[in-house]
Amino acid sequence: MPEQLLPGYSIRLGSSLDRALLVKFMQRSYQDIFPQGDFSHLAQTVEQYFSSQTPLWWVDEDRGAFSTLSPVACLWVGNAIDQVSGNRHPHIFLLYVVPEHRRRGIGTALMKYLENWAIKRGDRQIGLQVFQSNQPALNLYNQLGYQTQSLWMVKSLNIEK
Repeated sequence: MPEQLLPGYSIRLGSSLDRALLVKFMQRSYQDIFPQGDFSHLAQTVEQYFSSQTPLWWVDEDRGAFSTLSPVACLWVGNAIDQVSGNRHPHIFLLYVVPEHRRRGIGTALMKYLENWAIKRGDRQIGLQVFQSNQPALNLYNQLGYQTQSLWMVKSLNIEK
């Protein structure tokens, strides 16, 4: 049952039937940052990690009783274990808002929705990974009180073919 997320937008829990749409939103998210990339492999990520234990929420624009649902944002969350404390916590796999609906408070509302969900579940923290080049996301997370706890480092290897 959808509930209001903020004026003009409602949030609803996704289902296993949403795999293809989730892949599409993941691909759009990465293409926003890396426009030349081929992200067809993200279907494997969804296949491996999307389950009843990894909730997915969709945000729909409220357009009246007889309009079809066309999500404008989503939030997909998995479970992680803090390697220092050993505590389970939600880890954000994907937070995506379509460009036409950005800067309207949807991302902030989704993060607060997740915080409330996590508190009810008994979690003590929320984890996420963000690209260093994604300044709008970094700004949002900093404004919401997120702090860098560790750095994920990558070294490219030259493999001769």
